[in-house]
Amino acid sequence: MSSFDPRSCLATLATDYAARASAIRQDLRRSHSPDFAEQAQQRQNDEVLEALLAEAEAAQRQVTHAQERLAAGSYGQCLRCAQAIASGRLQAMPMAEYCLACADQAQ
Repeated sequence: MSSFDPRSCLATLATDYAARASAIRQDLRRSHSPDFAEQAQQRQNDEVLEALLAEAEAAQRQVTHAQERLAAGSYGQCLRCAQAIASGRLQAMPMAEYCLACADQAQ
């Protein structure tokens, strides 16, 4: 079993989200069909793409914040209660800002 390396995991996630956001931006720049009915469908698809882009950009920001915490030496520490975030939670959600108890309270 390999040990969890948050630095490489976050770097991989940053690359993945950047690539995803770039691909979505490229799709959004494409031209639309001159046919009105087809153009209407394409515009609906654009709305979905814009939502996916917003999600990818939000995830990129979360990764950046996690990388900043890692550099500052506070990675893995809950932002609310300052207790350690369980390693299993960090492996599942490397950008986690809160321990499970505090994350449950926030909901």
